[in-house]
Order: sequence, then C-alpha cells, then structure tokens
Amino acid sequence: MSTFKRGRTWSLPNILTYGRLVAVPVVTALLFWPELNWVRWTALGIFAIAAITDFFDGYLARAWEQQSSLGRMLDPIADKLLVAACLLALVAAQSIVGWSIWAAVVIMCREILVSGLREYLAELRVSVPVTRVAKYKTALQLVALGFLIAGPAGEEVLPGTLKIGLVLLWTAALLTLYTGWDYMKSGLKHVSDDE
Repeated sequence: MSTFKRGRTWSLPNILTYGRLVAVPVVTALLFWPELNWVRWTALGIFAIAAITDFFDGYLARAWEQQSSLGRMLDPIADKLLVAACLLALVAAQSIVGWSIWAAVVIMCREILVSGLREYLAELRVSVPVTRVAKYKTALQLVALGFLIAGPAGEEVLPGTLKIGLVLLWTAALLTLYTGWDYMKSGLKHVSDDE
C-alpha cells in the first residue's frame, strides 16, 4: 500500500505540478529586477515552462491512469498561485498600471471566490466541473501574463508587447467575470437547495 502511495506521489504528472509550484517564487523574484532584459527573458522562460506543464500534468495523469487525490488538490492551487503571484509582481514592477490594475483585481477576486465556492460545494459532495470557457480563460490569462512578463525586453523585439499583454489581460478579465458568474449560479442553486 505504501509503495502505491509513494508511486502516485512521485508520478511524473505530480512532479510537473511540484515544478509549477517551485516556479512561482522564482518567477516572482526575477520580476523584482524589471530593468534587466535578461532577467525578464529568464522569468518568461520559466513561466512558459510552468504554463506548459499545466496542460501536460492533467493530460499525462489521465493518459497513464496516474490520477491522485494529491494531484487533484495541488493542480488548481499551482495554477492560481502562478497567476496571482505574477499579477502582483507585475503590478509592483509597473508592467500593469492605472486602470489595468482593475483587470488584475477582477481575476484575483474571481479565483478566490471560485476556490471558496468549490470548498463549500465539496462539503456538500457537489462536483463543479471545469467548463471549456474556463479553460480558454486560463489559457488567455497565461498568454497575457507571458506578454507582460516579457514587458520592456519584449518591446525591443516586438513593439507593442505591453499593449498586447494588457488587451489580452482585459479580455481574460471579461471571460473571468463570465465564468465566475457561471460558477456562482451553479453554487447558489445548491445553497438554496441546502436551505
């Protein structure tokens, strides 16, 4: 039995998730030196690898039948930490400024709301599946963050990098509101049923 647990704990899908968790403080720390181009490119490289593992950990877990409770718990946590930490670091680095900070606030508030809702519904033994639109939202968030992480360094290669990142961030924020409302409707139905 212990061999089975250890095998699942250190399966490749879970290792990819652990890697994404490790990437969070590394990318965040690198963004504290926004004026150095090589630091931005390094942060983008690590972020891109972490974002790609978001697809592969779930895909491999299903394909190789290596799903685990630990993986199911850590995967969404790793996703949310990566997005939230990058948003905060980008605001601190002034890659996200002015009204665009509201797009970051919307995204972070939705993530907290949905996490709380999922926890509540889990107590009721109600599963809330991830919708296709929510998957698009996550992909768009990650692409937007990639452009914003490249930031000033990216401007030298592709002028308008920051503007592209901010437009994508606002688009992701609008999708975030839509999917958040979708989850809320589903959750409120179960809250009223419970009463």
